[in-house]
Amino acid sequence: MSSSPLIGVIGKFPLTFSHLSYSLLQAEGSGFYKLDVLKHVKEVDVETPWGSPSSKVMILELPSGAQIAFIARHGISHSITPSEVNGQANIAALKHLGVKAIVAFSAVGSLREEIKPGDFIIPNQVIDRTKSIRQHTYFGPGQGLVAHAMFGEPFTPELSSFIAPLVKQVLPTGLNLHTNTGDRDSTLVCMEGPQFSTRAESRMYRQLGADIINMSVLPEAKLAKEAELAYSLICTSTDYDAWRIDEEPVTVAEVIKTLTTNAENSKFVAQNVLQHLHDAIAANEIPSQDGSMQYSIVTSKDKFTQASKDKLSYILPDYFN
Repeated sequence: MSSSPLIGVIGKFPLTFSHLSYSLLQAEGSGFYKLDVLKHVKEVDVETPWGSPSSKVMILELPSGAQIAFIARHGISHSITPSEVNGQANIAALKHLGVKAIVAFSAVGSLREEIKPGDFIIPNQVIDRTKSIRQHTYFGPGQGLVAHAMFGEPFTPELSSFIAPLVKQVLPTGLNLHTNTGDRDSTLVCMEGPQFSTRAESRMYRQLGADIINMSVLPEAKLAKEAELAYSLICTSTDYDAWRIDEEPVTVAEVIKTLTTNAENSKFVAQNVLQHLHDAIAANEIPSQDGSMQYSIVTSKDKFTQASKDKLSYILPDYFN
């Protein structure tokens, strides 16, 4: 087997998970629960120190033979609420299997007139409006050590920049891709849910500069950063949230009506982007995030407890073995 970093594992069976370099997370409310256009290879039941992932990790094969790892974020039957998603386990499972880069998909509400239902968005900034219900760090209470991950760039710029033109190239006629341009950020606000926004909240988010809203990108992006994984998010707009004063606030029925089309478009985008992403990772065109936490851990090594080392070595073996 080759040891080159590719999407998924190298070659055929036996699976060698240490070579996994790409994964795909089904996103909240997107209707995107599986990539049935790809060959199903295997399901892996992973147990992490933070519990079980939302679903078994599905190993899927691209036409070239390269493989990817896939997790259904809200479970295959969409039975897990945004606040209940075990992001720690999802990210840890992918990292432990050898994944290097994550592309996640999400349904979002639009806070801008120009972002129409059905349009795609690749954000580069996040506003956190969750309520500390979710476990948002691997370095929380009880670990006996402190780490401060840099989060000025919530998404990996090189990964998002690589994906954006590929997404735009394959979008169906009539749909647009929105992303950051010049000094104008493409900003996602992540709210707690499961209820949708009030009209006042929706207007406030617009005043804050947000473009789209969802319930799932956090703590996922923060945990990916701590686990030294490249991370990018591809969003599809389902509705205009609640800010339009001349329309009724968004309803579940309205969202569901758009989901089926959006899910099919997302699958089409994914299958056309993944091979290019595989080739870029193999050619080291997307920089590895390995070492990015090196100076974030401020507690000296001689103060690490054995329990913390045993747990954190699952995702960061270079620092805690």
